[in-house]
Amino acid sequence: MAVRQLLRWMLVLVIGLAAASPARARNTAAAILRVEQGLRPLAIIDGRPQPKWNIVERMTHYKVPGLSIAMISGGKVAWARGYGVVAMDGKPVDTETIFQAASISKPVTALMALRLVDEGMLSLDEDVNLKLRSWKVPESEFTKTQKVTLRRLLNHGAGLTVRGFDGYAAGEPVPSLLDILDGKQPANSEPIRVEAIPGTKWSYSGGGYVVVQQLVADVTGKPFPELLQENVLGPLGMVHSTFRQPLPASLEANAAAGHDSDGAMIRGRWHTYPELAAAGLWTTPSDLARVVLELQHGGQVLKPATQRAMLTKLLYDYGLGIGLEDKSGRKSFSHSGGNAGYNCNLFGYLEGGEGVVVMTNGDNGWPLIEEIMRSISAEYRWADYKQRKVMQVAADTLRSYSGRYVFPSKKEIAVTYEDGKLFASYMGGEKFELLPETPTDFFTTDYQWPQTFTFIRAGDDTVEMSLGDKVAKRQTAAPSERPQ
Repeated sequence: MAVRQLLRWMLVLVIGLAAASPARARNTAAAILRVEQGLRPLAIIDGRPQPKWNIVERMTHYKVPGLSIAMISGGKVAWARGYGVVAMDGKPVDTETIFQAASISKPVTALMALRLVDEGMLSLDEDVNLKLRSWKVPESEFTKTQKVTLRRLLNHGAGLTVRGFDGYAAGEPVPSLLDILDGKQPANSEPIRVEAIPGTKWSYSGGGYVVVQQLVADVTGKPFPELLQENVLGPLGMVHSTFRQPLPASLEANAAAGHDSDGAMIRGRWHTYPELAAAGLWTTPSDLARVVLELQHGGQVLKPATQRAMLTKLLYDYGLGIGLEDKSGRKSFSHSGGNAGYNCNLFGYLEGGEGVVVMTNGDNGWPLIEEIMRSISAEYRWADYKQRKVMQVAADTLRSYSGRYVFPSKKEIAVTYEDGKLFASYMGGEKFELLPETPTDFFTTDYQWPQTFTFIRAGDDTVEMSLGDKVAKRQTAAPSERPQ
């Protein structure tokens, strides 16, 4: 009797699941459609129409030929879609089309380096020169009291130069790793050197990840692509991913070609990046979704304590290889990337099993990605990537912020008041509008400036500007260019 009852309940469960599956499929299809048709601008301005765009028209607007998305919900990949083409004369993008991940290579590299820490081959806090064999970090006045360590390299807190890399176009000679480290021809980047006391400030450095690339090669004696395959890509089941550069001919047919800001294909289809740890990964959003899931749940690559260390803020809002934020009580991690002809973004919440990866094959891909992220945020009710509402601020208040603001680095931002609006320009460059979210907090729709500009009154006529973790002092209170 008990067995018969159990079988009956199992049959009911199976029928229920079968009946629910079409409903779930319909719900997912409806969610995808709303995301595809719900792209939107950053700013909500009272009295102005609030546009919503579909994904295809915005790809056309930004001259981005191809796009791929993998959506994570409920602790798994809920859906994945490809849009557009690998090249203007090429085949359609599908979920197995590979893109250059650019700087999203860094968190994947961090997973591998931290696995070597778990295995006792590396230490997070010892001087990396103790393990480097083929090359050493040159000693200087900056390294007398503090040393370059793996923890600082992964956090961008080691004080190293070279923010990013341009790659090498088809037909150009490709330098060795030692050439890149020392800035010797045919390398097209500066030497990687310590320019600040390690551990004292955060400064994004792709060069630091090249040092990590040399470090793990010296310690293991294995090629970097092989190390990543053994330690990360293989264990996570990232079957459409590789760090091999140049891209093997066998994979070229499945690769999206990079395109410039005019929509023209990059000469030779893409650049080669021998700076593998910083920018060398080829992958798909569905494969990178496995990285998101690993960071959320763990168990495949790192020990729990090491995983927690990776997701712990050190300098700035950054852990070990990954950016970290906390909005409305929801902790998240993310990393963006941009190589010649490619832009991409990886995002996930630490709890709740939600996230997304978006990859494009266009130099104009980033504003398109942000519009997609806002559509996803609205659909899935996320705390991040929400639209921001512009408020009305008195003209006298706006005018009072005019002036020349100088950062400790001597870089400057000029703020001007014109026709009831506030504008800023960086180092004499093109002006962009500052939109008030509060009487003191401003933002811009210029995607190159994602931070909030906060004006702080420190005295009767003393005003400072906070931008991220940096504060600029007003040197001169400039009159408005068009007095009211």
